[in-house]
Amino acid sequence: MTSQVSTPAEQADGADEAVVGEQRKPVGEKEVKRLDRVIIRFAGDSGDGMQLTGDRFTSETASFGNDLSTLPNFPAEIRAPAGTLPGVSSFQLHFADHDILTPGDAPNVLVAMNPAALKANLADVPRGADIIVNTDEFTKRPMAKVGYETSPLEDGSLEAYNVHPVPLTTLTVEALKEFGLPRKEAERSKNMFALGLLSWMYHRPTEATEAFLRKKFAKKPEIAEANVAAFRAGWNFGETTEDFAVSYEVAPATKAFPAGTYRNISGNLALAYGLIAASRQADLPLYLGSYPITPASDILHELSKHKNFGVRTFQAEDEIAGIGAALGAAFGGSLAVTTTSGPGVALKSETIGLAVSLELPLLIVDIQRGGPSTGLPTKTEQADLLQAMYGRNGEAPVPVVAPKTPADCFDAALDAARIALTYRTPVFLLSDGYLANGSEPWRIPDTDELPDLRVQFATTPNHTLADGTDVFWPYKRDPHTLARPWAIPGTPGLEHRIGGIEKQDGTGNISYDPANHDFMVRTRQAKIDGIEVPDLEVDDPDGARTLVLGWGSTYGPITAAVRRLRAQGEPIAQAHLRHLNPFPRNLGEALQRFDKVVVPEMNLGQLATLIRAKYLVDAQSYTQVNGMPFKAEQLATALKEAIHV
Repeated sequence: MTSQVSTPAEQADGADEAVVGEQRKPVGEKEVKRLDRVIIRFAGDSGDGMQLTGDRFTSETASFGNDLSTLPNFPAEIRAPAGTLPGVSSFQLHFADHDILTPGDAPNVLVAMNPAALKANLADVPRGADIIVNTDEFTKRPMAKVGYETSPLEDGSLEAYNVHPVPLTTLTVEALKEFGLPRKEAERSKNMFALGLLSWMYHRPTEATEAFLRKKFAKKPEIAEANVAAFRAGWNFGETTEDFAVSYEVAPATKAFPAGTYRNISGNLALAYGLIAASRQADLPLYLGSYPITPASDILHELSKHKNFGVRTFQAEDEIAGIGAALGAAFGGSLAVTTTSGPGVALKSETIGLAVSLELPLLIVDIQRGGPSTGLPTKTEQADLLQAMYGRNGEAPVPVVAPKTPADCFDAALDAARIALTYRTPVFLLSDGYLANGSEPWRIPDTDELPDLRVQFATTPNHTLADGTDVFWPYKRDPHTLARPWAIPGTPGLEHRIGGIEKQDGTGNISYDPANHDFMVRTRQAKIDGIEVPDLEVDDPDGARTLVLGWGSTYGPITAAVRRLRAQGEPIAQAHLRHLNPFPRNLGEALQRFDKVVVPEMNLGQLATLIRAKYLVDAQSYTQVNGMPFKAEQLATALKEAIHV
């Protein structure tokens, strides 16, 4: 096998940082090579357990102390025909001994469980990379399903790669003979054999995976032990076979992280934890009204496990009922949340407008996916920005917050809750499928690092009439935030009217007065415009004339591309937006400092459109809408062209 240590040319395919030199040391008859980073992709049929395999390898890698970034890639179909290209599921993991930002552009190692997996992923594999193939699946019928007339393992088409033919299915069945399982049942453990082999190749810990398998299959101990046996058999195969004469070490990323306690976390899990933390910091019960939808459902699943933290989850019959229940919970004094994706936002839009009129705190979590309509349920996109900004009737402004990495979803959830509770407004939290399913190390914060989100409910009348009577006016505003008071239903003397028809300023009574409507519309807009958000930070160490501006999940690929360009001596500045409504107050001034502004987005230029309209800056769009995140080298090439045009 060839060394995985990156050369400068290979860095362009997937590295995010500088490269350390190759080190070798003999261990018995096996050679060990030290690498700075590795990108592995597991690929197989959607029934082959590739996501579980990748997740377990990721968990062990995180516990070992490497920095990492992952990219799960699911079929769009619920169950595509076995062995077909639409049914291929893959999981890519980039891990390193230094700080990294993306799952990598191209895998150093591809594990292909069948011909479909090989064909679907081969175009991404660079020359000289290692390909481990399950030879048992390369028979006439599976190959014919994907258009192979001859076996790629025999016709010379893979000569540019280091191919390792391994009869994974046969070896797994042989290893599990003593368990007396039906052959079909035994074959299902071949993913654990592959995991064991890769764990040996890269010196991953094994104890936690074995414990995980025994816990996962606790009700079927014979299945648990069979999977453990297959996992160990894969490890032992790597140790004894001559085809794998070299194993690899990737040292822990000891310098990449500040001191603290870390865990591996996905974006959806981080977001769920952020919502729980927000409810605790606000001293409010957390209520989730939701309808399952890909890729947001994991938040519902996770929050349903935490009743001990005062979390109540309601799986509604549809999207409209989900947000309606959440808005009712907000009226009742809860930190209210509804989770969805783009198609669900369309259904919820009327109730979001109602929340704007009622001026109640409500978090709308939109895990964006490819559209329009039902579109690409399992693929990522950033195309809901304009929908979040303007997708309601009338003037109905809503703040928009977007996390930039999986771990950042935790902080973004706290920030969105701060805005909702302080300003009494619904808030959009725009994540996407790439962040939701991807994972990275996350430093668990101390509770004293978290913001104080406690609110004061109205408990007494707040206005005195001309005759001296004390009354409660539900739309009498805080002079600094323009937020109206939040009165819990049933509080004596604080009875008030709510509804979607326009309110009279102060009293909240129904009003059709033109002047009052104009005042209320402008006041609601002024409240959003006045939200306090941090100034935009611009990273510009070299006095560049070109700025790359991003938002959301493009942060990793953009930052990796910027690092590459700077390493080549190219001056380029970078800024990334978390707050998209309102924009940071210094954004206009920051944009004016540069001759060129480039905005990469996974849509057709939605942020660029907003930037052009608001700041009259000729922002250049660089867009992609193929359901996948940007590659760092792709962005580096585009940005270099922008610098020199």
